[in-house]
Amino acid sequence: MKADPKGVLTGIHFIDGDQAACEGALAAGCRFAAGYPITPSTEVVERFAGRVPLVGGVFIQLEDELASSIAIQGAAWAGKKVMTVTSGPGLSLMMEHVGFAAFTETPCVFVDVQRGGPSTGLPTAPAQADMMQVRWGSHGDYPMIALSPNSPQECFDLMIEAFNLAEEYRVPVFFMMDEVVGHMIERVEIPEASEIEVTERKWTDKKGKDYLPYEADESLVPAMTKAGDGHRIHITGLTHDERGYPVMNASTQDKLLKRLLGKIEINRDKLVDIREDGVEGADVVVVSFGITSRVAGAAVEMARANGVKVGHLRMIITWPFPSKRIKELAQTVKAFIVPELNMGQMVIEVERAVVSDAEVISIPHAGGTVHEPEVILEKIMEAAR
Repeated sequence: MKADPKGVLTGIHFIDGDQAACEGALAAGCRFAAGYPITPSTEVVERFAGRVPLVGGVFIQLEDELASSIAIQGAAWAGKKVMTVTSGPGLSLMMEHVGFAAFTETPCVFVDVQRGGPSTGLPTAPAQADMMQVRWGSHGDYPMIALSPNSPQECFDLMIEAFNLAEEYRVPVFFMMDEVVGHMIERVEIPEASEIEVTERKWTDKKGKDYLPYEADESLVPAMTKAGDGHRIHITGLTHDERGYPVMNASTQDKLLKRLLGKIEINRDKLVDIREDGVEGADVVVVSFGITSRVAGAAVEMARANGVKVGHLRMIITWPFPSKRIKELAQTVKAFIVPELNMGQMVIEVERAVVSDAEVISIPHAGGTVHEPEVILEKIMEAAR
């Protein structure tokens, strides 16, 4: 393997999505990861453990997901770009620390390679049933960004974006893979490091006591420091003021939550990332994400061959949800088709956004396999009649 001095592999590789996600993390500057083995995500950190010492980084296998999801936050406050990797039951264990990361504004990436559930479920088979959990799984109100790749190439490319977004907005970012994408081997082209755009953390230029760890400018995103750089910092999961000190009253809670949610809300249009194919003038639009988008794409082509005016809207970023665009399309289309490897999760968001007479048709799938294209085609044909 050829790597540049920054540790970025270059050239063309035939690797699976888990391995490509690892390479994307390294290219983004991730130098610390903690995790506990769990199918089907283990290959991400297996590769990371072998690669990161070559560029001065560290991987730690800890005793469980609880320890892993808090260890990365300590490393983030030490100045590192960080991630943890999990699936299914492990994700559930991490939820308390997702809320902690959101409330303390700790930039980090959580990689979730989804599998069939609930409970132990189908450890080696795909699902997309964690979508609502990553948005609402921890308690309280907090901002969330989540990305959903559909190929090993996107696992590389979007992992870099995930880290960039975590650093830019000081939030935990979820990388929502699934077993099929994680274990799918395809061609991945990795550019030279000089061609990769990497967002660096916003560091404070204030000295000593002048620095307040939660003092924000008009971006609503505070600058950070590294522990040990001479600033007085206090990081707590309690409601806190700009110093980071606990101040537990209603006015402080109101101010803090409005800023936390606001830093994502004011950038919602910028954050929405969708791919549209033939949606203008369509009678039916299929809304999909992740591996299901590849199956849906085949069904869309089959429907077009049958003379149906059908478009395809694929969500790259699933949270924030592209409500505005769905609402716009709802004024002209007859129906939205929403296939997903769960029993109906993201379809709820489509229904919320459709303020019209357009029909919303869910195509649930319990997981274990992907949809057959013909199943999606049948629903498209019915909706177009």
